[in-house]
Amino acid sequence: MWGRLAICVPIVNRPPGCGLPQSPPADAPFAAGNESPMIRSFSRLSLLWKILLSTSVGITLLFALTGWIVLRNAVDTTASTMEEEVGASLQAYQSLWKARAGLLASVSLTLSQMSDVRSAFGTRDAATIFDTASELWKKLAIDADLLVTDASGKVIASVGAMPVAERDVRTAAARFPEQVSGFLVHGGHLYHTVFTPVYLENVLQNVLVTGYDVDSPVARRLKADTGGSEFLFVLDGRPIASSLQPEAARVVASKLPAHPTLEPIGAGGIRYAARPTPLLDIAGNPIGSLWILRSFETASERLAALRRKIILLWLLAVAASLGLTYLLARRIVEPLKELDRAASEVARQNYGHRVKVVSQDELGRLARTFNAMCGSIQQARQELIRQERISTIGRLSSSIVHDLRNPLAAVYGGAEMLVDAELSSSQVKRLAANIYRASRRIQELLQDLLNVSRGSSRGAEVCNLREVAAAGCESLLASAEAQRVEVEIRIPDEIELPLERNRMERVFSNLVGNALEMMPEGGRIQISAAADNGFVVADVRDTGPGIAPEIRDSLFEPFVSAGKKNGLGLGLALARQTVLDHGGDMWAESEPGLGACFRLRLPVE
Repeated sequence: MWGRLAICVPIVNRPPGCGLPQSPPADAPFAAGNESPMIRSFSRLSLLWKILLSTSVGITLLFALTGWIVLRNAVDTTASTMEEEVGASLQAYQSLWKARAGLLASVSLTLSQMSDVRSAFGTRDAATIFDTASELWKKLAIDADLLVTDASGKVIASVGAMPVAERDVRTAAARFPEQVSGFLVHGGHLYHTVFTPVYLENVLQNVLVTGYDVDSPVARRLKADTGGSEFLFVLDGRPIASSLQPEAARVVASKLPAHPTLEPIGAGGIRYAARPTPLLDIAGNPIGSLWILRSFETASERLAALRRKIILLWLLAVAASLGLTYLLARRIVEPLKELDRAASEVARQNYGHRVKVVSQDELGRLARTFNAMCGSIQQARQELIRQERISTIGRLSSSIVHDLRNPLAAVYGGAEMLVDAELSSSQVKRLAANIYRASRRIQELLQDLLNVSRGSSRGAEVCNLREVAAAGCESLLASAEAQRVEVEIRIPDEIELPLERNRMERVFSNLVGNALEMMPEGGRIQISAAADNGFVVADVRDTGPGIAPEIRDSLFEPFVSAGKKNGLGLGLALARQTVLDHGGDMWAESEPGLGACFRLRLPVE
């Protein structure tokens, strides 16, 4: 039994004069084809929005000019502020650096004057000096390294990993008995050191060297102590310590200006204001430079905040003006909005919609005219639907008469010969077979019409797909042999599906029958199937001329056929509906001259 199939009655193009609205011609006097896109976009806006936009444009222009002036002044102020901030960071760095150097110097001087330390140094024993220096240095808990050397610069004891060369001690000794401080470079590391001499009986006995590694953590502490400025220590054009990320530090170091000036430097999408200060060694010679960088990001955030405030003020002013304008214009444009909604309903073919008439002015007369137009359209549409139904009934009747005439003629002619002629038993048997085939054809046509009108369905049962396909082709094998068409079924025996057996047999019978009609001179039909991820895909492929281009897009619609002598044009529509009722799908693939392939996709469960 075939499934239910819905037949939709299309609404054809309406002829002029039937009461339906017609589109204006392209050359109408008031056509807007020559207008610019901006004018056309503005013309599509509602009247209320046109009033509101006109008001907002004026306010926007006024605030745009005011905002530009304010932002211009803010940018100039920000530039001068950046210079002041960089200068303040430099002063803060110098103060911190001097304070830290002073701490190391005072601690070293205190140690050098302590009796315990001087007694230990007087023993000239390296172990005694190391134990005494280590114990005292750990008690002080200063984040720095301590070295004790002899007068020649040879290291006697070391608390920490800071290296010092003998030449560094000799260089510092030239300025003794004063304490000497400065930067040293060893092994690619930068150290800030303080040299303190220790005299016994006016003879230089030992030298205390205190210092620490100037690394990225030190730079980051300087950043935290100076209010967010970035610090970059550069030696020979490469960064040795920085509060920036390593990649950003390398980029900034490569872009540093050749002369010490306050210039903007960009790196990683961030711009900095940079100012240098030299790094002096213990002899007072520059060995590198410290660059203090101030990001423009904070200033940009301030400008962005100012811009947001201006935009907020603009929005508040626009909202207030638009609210007032809206209250005044609403009563004017509300009837037009009602007409616009009614036109949208008509566009959705709701011709029963009517506009409420609330006034006697031009808008009221327009509403009454609109209601009259909707009534005229509704009447014309009902008349057109009636005519379409009559046309469909006539077309269906013509198809039924055409398809029933031949089998009825066979039944009538055979019955007449049986009644009026004396026939042999073989002739009687042949006539009976013809009458049987003709009556069976009539039964099939009537069943098709019944299925179209109301549809029917039985329960599904697990069936062997090969057996179902073979049963569907069984009645067509004699015709295939007469046409020299080879029918080959290549479906594995193990494929079983829940199917309505009779309906699926009719699907295969219809597809094979259609293929036979397209191959009167012989050919080949192959039915195959394979499992595919929870589905079974079955193909019915022929070597005929393919699907006609004029029906390719509407192949599965009712009453569509081309090149066939028999049928109502319902077979493929009913076949696909059967597959859809099973939870699958059906489609066709074809190339001109290379045959057609109808593909069925059926769920295993």
